[in-house]
Amino acid sequence: MHRKPVLNPAFIVDAASLSSPVDFSLLFGRTAPVHIEIGSGRGAFLIHQAAAFPQHDFLGIEWAAEYYRLTADRLARRGLSNARMIRTDAVDFIRRFVPDNSVEMFHLYFPDPWPKHRHHKRRFFCEANLRRMLRCLRAGGLINFATDHEDYFQQSIRLAQQAADEGLAEPADFFRPAGAGEGEITGTNYERKYRKEGRPIYTLALRKSDR
Repeated sequence: MHRKPVLNPAFIVDAASLSSPVDFSLLFGRTAPVHIEIGSGRGAFLIHQAAAFPQHDFLGIEWAAEYYRLTADRLARRGLSNARMIRTDAVDFIRRFVPDNSVEMFHLYFPDPWPKHRHHKRRFFCEANLRRMLRCLRAGGLINFATDHEDYFQQSIRLAQQAADEGLAEPADFFRPAGAGEGEITGTNYERKYRKEGRPIYTLALRKSDR
């Protein structure tokens, strides 16, 4: 019998209570590098990364209520006090509630590719959201992106090149998360599923320019 997830207030952020940009030092009770994962799913990345890097703070964004509750419960049961979950729309949250120059790294692993051409405008990795993430990153901060969808990857490459041409960012080495096992890139549940299906995995990393 599966244990029903329990929401511990110490491990969640109530999106409805937000009225101004988040003060991460108040949220986590300390000043530390902040990582944001967009689309945490079942929490594989967040749990392993928060455990491996206790000196960093992690915020996972997830819209699906089931996964949000599951991941928050898993964080609480492991006592990972340097991690929180929020259930909200990632675009709106980043646009309204993440301060400029406040984030060490954004993690975006296997977002919905919206494969039909008429749906491409719904993809998270787009020009507007890339600029929003770059605004929120501190100088030298990173965006780590992985997908199994080649067209989405090619789109991200074009956007990354545009940002580089404008002097906003530069290519960087992909940061391999702590939960990645032998032969894995991210160690997420989606990667393991797609590898079993024989799908290739594409990665991209960008570093915000210091200037």
